Amino acid sequence: MTTNPPSGDRGSEAPTLRARLIRGETLLGTLLSLPSPDVADLMARVGFDWLFVDGEHGAFDARSLMDVVRAAGRTPCLVRTPVGEDVAIARALDMGAAGVIVPQVHNAEHAARVAGLAHYPPVGTRGVGVTRGNYYGYGPSLQNPLTAANDAVTVVVQAESTAALANIAAIARVDGVDAVLVGPNDLAASMGFSGQSGHPQVQEAIGRIVGSCQDAGRAIGIFGASAAAVEPWIQRGVTLIVAGVDALLLGAAARALHDGLVAAAATAPSTARAAR
Repeated sequence: MTTNPPSGDRGSEAPTLRARLIRGETLLGTLLSLPSPDVADLMARVGFDWLFVDGEHGAFDARSLMDVVRAAGRTPCLVRTPVGEDVAIARALDMGAAGVIVPQVHNAEHAARVAGLAHYPPVGTRGVGVTRGNYYGYGPSLQNPLTAANDAVTVVVQAESTAALANIAAIARVDGVDAVLVGPNDLAASMGFSGQSGHPQVQEAIGRIVGSCQDAGRAIGIFGASAAAVEPWIQRGVTLIVAGVDALLLGAAARALHDGLVAAAATAPSTARAAR
């Protein structure tokens, strides 16, 4: 009998997502906003390095979150939680996520609290339970499960406000935080440029965040709606990449299909159009 492992468990020979992130690999992902295991399964089969499960804006409850993480199989999932909530962080990890992404982290103190919530004692304060995240107590890491979990968990905080911009040097140096992920849309709104993430001042601010993280030796990530949107940042050394959103990808493909069908129908002989 075989069982699906927790998200991102590729066996003892394969490095964890966190290990790959720390050694500087460029990790390509996309965002899941739909609470659908089928969508997660499909996206995992595409070949992404990781999946961003949006528990902040997506309509996920506890059951659908675990179903999506399970459906992703060996593709690691990082779950974005509601803002820094204790239960949300623990729940995502207990369900087998490879790590968490916490939005709206504005200062080093908040970042340190997030890191503590994601790690077991003595490193942090995460509670211990029998969960999918530790194989329900039957996993390969039973000899030292808490240490193994602390070594594997990926902690990402989002810099997406003027406050985070002002404090980024300190945020980037918090122990237990593995990466900082820029949220361009919220950052633009915080700067007074709502809907203008491409504004020169916003782009300059993103560059400052990237530079501060690189100076601190901290991995840096960014979201973009497309490959073209993130390509310049990949060239600048940003390594944790999330591009596209499942709902937008589905909508764009459906619209393109619809428009193609309408165009084909418009060129049909008049008798064929009348038969419609």
